Amino acid sequence: MPVSRKKVIVRKLSRDWLSGYLPSSAFVVQEQAEVLDLAGKLVSVHMAEVKWICFVRDFQSGDANQPERLLRKSFITRPRSEGLWVRVRLKDNEVIEGLAQNDLTLLEGEGLFLIPPDTRSNTQRIFLPRQAVAELDVLAVIKTGSRRGPAEAVQESLFKQQSSST
Repeated sequence: MPVSRKKVIVRKLSRDWLSGYLPSSAFVVQEQAEVLDLAGKLVSVHMAEVKWICFVRDFQSGDANQPERLLRKSFITRPRSEGLWVRVRLKDNEVIEGLAQNDLTLLEGEGLFLIPPDTRSNTQRIFLPRQAVAELDVLAVIKTGSRRGPAEAVQESLFKQQSSST
């Protein structure tokens, strides 16, 4: 059993939701996740029923209908963090954008993790089960700016050629 569990809100495709605790990774076993609910009981949730699992900061968001508080589901401007900027259409036709890891986890595994557009909201990460995804579009590959070597050497040779030809 994992030592550390994180706070989650499990949103089902039926719009019901469940709050509890899950390990931060490897929580899907045989297409099921066992959520430790707030009463201390293990509740088995089948991934075919799950829309998303939101890893949250707090359970007391003040909103009984949307405790994960995903107010903004798309980026206003280009994301600054490194990763794949993706747009996902879910089976219930809801569209959400986020940043995914730029590695094979996008193709393999039980689902994919996204960092939501509003990192200051209650939701820190979102897990989307493969069964809930209807369409996935990669909008951009975001890389951190790496500094290149000084461009002076290229410019020096450019000016030397011009001065020698005159």
